[in-house]
Amino acid sequence: MTDLYNSFNLNEIFKATMVLFAVVDIIGSIPIIMKIKETSGDIHAERITVVSMIIMIAFLIAGESILKLFGVNIESFAVAGALILFAMAVEMVMGIELFKEAPIKGKSAGIVPLAFPVIAGAGSMTTLISIRAEYEMVNIIIAILINMVVVLIVLKLTRRIERLLGPGGIAILKKVFGIILLAIAIKLFASNITSLF
Repeated sequence: MTDLYNSFNLNEIFKATMVLFAVVDIIGSIPIIMKIKETSGDIHAERITVVSMIIMIAFLIAGESILKLFGVNIESFAVAGALILFAMAVEMVMGIELFKEAPIKGKSAGIVPLAFPVIAGAGSMTTLISIRAEYEMVNIIIAILINMVVVLIVLKLTRRIERLLGPGGIAILKKVFGIILLAIAIKLFASNITSLF
């Protein structure tokens, strides 16, 4: 208990929270959330938040070991995630449909792609492994929990945000954040692809 108390550091929690907030970018994912709501009818905010939290904490604790078990390194994982994010960004910017699967309804709606790879995706997982070398585990877990509270609030308020913005605002937001997502995907791809060769 003393070790846990000694590990607790507000500065580390703040830094880890800010890094994860930037990577998760749930505000920037509002157009994706709206798109999923259009196709699925609704999303289950609590379930998506809990699944995202479990994925992130599990990956923080056992991520590298899991990937090694399958013979996959973190760079390969990041490149795969970058390609998925790239495809989603192209959909948002160009207004085309690349993912042709039937809409998922019911309790599983939104878990894919919201919980994974949008919230707990390759970017988040790569970041978690990176900051694990800098910060104490307990501080990173608290940072994850803080980010999940923000995620839950945004998921709950999406309809109000949608009404506030209107169709024109949503269209503009989708294009703008599509370009940002495209840039994140390219950066993630570029920073990891060289490690594979």
